Amino acid sequence: MTRGTILITAADLAPAALALLSDYEIVYAGKTPQVADIVALARRHNPVAIIVRYSSVTAEVMDAAPALRVISKHGSGTDTIDKVAAAERGIAVTAAVGANAAAVAEQALALMLACAKSVVALNERMHQGHWDKATHKSLELGGRTVGLVGLGAIGQRFARMCHAMNLRVIGFDPFARDLPAYITPVDLDTLWQQADVISLHCPLTPENRQLINAQTLGRCKPGVIVVNTARGGLIDEAALLAAVQSGQVKAAGLDSFAVEPMVAPHPFHGQPGFILSPHIGGVTSDAYVNMGVAAARNSLAVLQASPQPA
Repeated sequence: MTRGTILITAADLAPAALALLSDYEIVYAGKTPQVADIVALARRHNPVAIIVRYSSVTAEVMDAAPALRVISKHGSGTDTIDKVAAAERGIAVTAAVGANAAAVAEQALALMLACAKSVVALNERMHQGHWDKATHKSLELGGRTVGLVGLGAIGQRFARMCHAMNLRVIGFDPFARDLPAYITPVDLDTLWQQADVISLHCPLTPENRQLINAQTLGRCKPGVIVVNTARGGLIDEAALLAAVQSGQVKAAGLDSFAVEPMVAPHPFHGQPGFILSPHIGGVTSDAYVNMGVAAARNSLAVLQASPQPA
């Protein structure tokens, strides 16, 4: 006799996480579940918890599972969960905050360096037999300013990496407290004006959707680098494309996009100045375990806090 069903919106979960959930029946939604698939599984199994890796959890999903008590994100961003609908139904929403911080910060660093050092373009030229030493100059980052939007676990970890590389670190986050001395808090206007690199590390909210747009990019230094390992909705993609094409933005390193998976053809495809990765910043073997364990523990904390309703 199990204590109920936990629905995983993916095809797998780390063994260490599954071991924590051994008292529950586990149901998987598959590799690329859609909302309709999750609704159908919720109706069939009436889960007490949903661990969210892929797809969204909508009010329709919640209504299909009367026993649902907690929606636990396998990661830090909860924008794919209808939190208003969850609150109205008394369903807890949790996130694995910080579990993938190292992985995502490293991806941000990789994208920043790839943009500054033309890693991808030079690699392609070398494979074609060219030797561009006499004509190419990369950007030296030491002594320049990196501006971080969002100073949570990921943003602060990336800040530490940048500080170690002798970059000046400024950041905007109205909720951040007790920042290390090497991060100078600034307002957004100051960040746009002073940053040589802008890196996004904040959640997506209705207030900051398309935070990077034609107006804000126009306030930035010519030749700024833009890095996004957070959420694609933070950027007006048409405005960023125009800014890269005009040279206002030197290069953009992007790990997240307005629509995912990215639909082909996409305006960024084949465009010089774009370094793209398929939202894999948090996808490492270590982060997979850390996020799974955190999501499992967050689920259990809610489920074990009070008896299951009759």
